[in-house]
Amino acid sequence: MNHALVPSLPPATMPRRPRLVIAGIPLHITQRGVNRAATFIDDEDCELYRELLAESAANYAISVHAYALMSNHVHLLVTPIRAGDLAAAMRLLNQRYVLAFNRRHHRTGTLWESRFRSCLVDTERYLLTVYRYIDLNPVRAAMVDAPERYIWSSARTNLGLASDPCVIPHPVYTALGTDENARIEAYGKWLRSGVADEDLAAIRTHLQQERALGSPRFQAMVAKTLNRPVAVRPRGRPRKVLGIIAQPMTREPNSNG
Repeated sequence: MNHALVPSLPPATMPRRPRLVIAGIPLHITQRGVNRAATFIDDEDCELYRELLAESAANYAISVHAYALMSNHVHLLVTPIRAGDLAAAMRLLNQRYVLAFNRRHHRTGTLWESRFRSCLVDTERYLLTVYRYIDLNPVRAAMVDAPERYIWSSARTNLGLASDPCVIPHPVYTALGTDENARIEAYGKWLRSGVADEDLAAIRTHLQQERALGSPRFQAMVAKTLNRPVAVRPRGRPRKVLGIIAQPMTREPNSNG
């Protein structure tokens, strides 16, 4: 047979793994611009995205607890009432924003890189860590020297310096104090204490792999509920044992991450 005449078949593509989503459990979401291109050119773009985020969240009964609109990506901390509504809300938000962005900036084509990434977040300890991670994102990016100086994040609202209809406090946040002033003071101290390196690594790894960030008990609950592995996978290729590819062992996240 002349193999040169046989057309090559496209490589098989792996089906997308379903998201880890459970009704009532918060998720950390991030989405980047295609090829890391800018997704927000000016304040008008940011204002539009924030308005569309609020509308899409309200349409699908999703609470937005924290967000940061960066130059080429976004971070969101949200809680859906119904698991199936998260993807629909993000699809509506992205379609409306891209349409308006392209029209305004005289461009065509996609804006976002692939689908958004999401990570379930344990409320017992990790939720406030993700709150802090998102509100400090502009500071880590050297865009501002203090979180309250960045107007396109939830930091000003969570610090009591602004009123943003897009932001709905999570019960874990409201439990920081007996009244609004106490909560604001407690969150301000928490925010300014910074994010430990191990927390940064844990948040980024779980988000990249779209796993469940939390204690072993939380991960066991999610795995049983969704009947899927939810812990981060070790780096590197699976080891071969006697010609058989060994399945990598899952590992629990650092208790401080």
